[in-house]
Amino acid sequence: MDVNEIKTYLMSLQANIVKRCEELDGQSFRFDSWQRPQGGGGVSALIEEGHLFERGGVNFSHVMGPGLPPSATQHRPELAGRRFEALGVSLVLHPRNPYVPTVHMNIRCFIAFDEQKDPVWWFGGGMDLTPYYGFTEDAVHFHDTCRQALNPFGQQWYPQFKKWCDEYFYLKHRSEPRGVGGIFFDDFNELGWDQSRALWASVGDHFLQAYAPIVDKRKDLSFGERERDFQAYRRGRYVEFNLVYDRGTLFGLQSGGRTESILMSMPPIVRWRYDWQPEAGTAEATLLTDFINGRDWI
Repeated sequence: MDVNEIKTYLMSLQANIVKRCEELDGQSFRFDSWQRPQGGGGVSALIEEGHLFERGGVNFSHVMGPGLPPSATQHRPELAGRRFEALGVSLVLHPRNPYVPTVHMNIRCFIAFDEQKDPVWWFGGGMDLTPYYGFTEDAVHFHDTCRQALNPFGQQWYPQFKKWCDEYFYLKHRSEPRGVGGIFFDDFNELGWDQSRALWASVGDHFLQAYAPIVDKRKDLSFGERERDFQAYRRGRYVEFNLVYDRGTLFGLQSGGRTESILMSMPPIVRWRYDWQPEAGTAEATLLTDFINGRDWI
């Protein structure tokens, strides 16, 4: 168990993703290093008002503290209060063009220490896609790449993590998924340290392969105010999920994390309407009936 090796990998992953996003956008990210008073720190990479990305963040963090917060121990209450280290890379990219989907990816490692017992560790992460206008081939490509990331470690993991993603990224108060899903896993240590870590890193390594081809295909499609208006409306669902349900957001806030970095996942322009429904037969209605439904894509 080598924390420094995990840190080195995560910082390299952050750098590679930022470099590719800068190539796609044509504008540079801003890097912001920060320290956490309670222990640790990180590097936030942010782009705002880019040519392609209206807002996006790719964060690395390595934080530590004397006691795990409730959000990190809801499935293992016996670990509450243990000294911990948490490392991860988390990103959200909000493109300006409504035909390019929003994407989220996160991989993280938790280690909980006890002076009288062996450390307890686990890996978590995943990636999911949130389109505003649905394209079947995009959803299929994204899910197939997720499956490719996991299959070397056992063909059971993709369907299991796909189901977990559908259940996790679900807005109960809206009775709908956040997007077309992807994969999600947490508290993962079933394969032992080396293989669990390898599976976890494979998810991170496949992110650009899953997302960049979709961006290349959709980024030059023309759009108008109708599409931008619908994008802003659907972004409201993203905000609702992050603030009400997301464990990563809750962990960051409860553990005294850096608020600017935690909330940089929020889209810059959002709209809410009272009980609005799209007109039947439109592309906006098709998104809800054919894509935001938790279906199997492959």
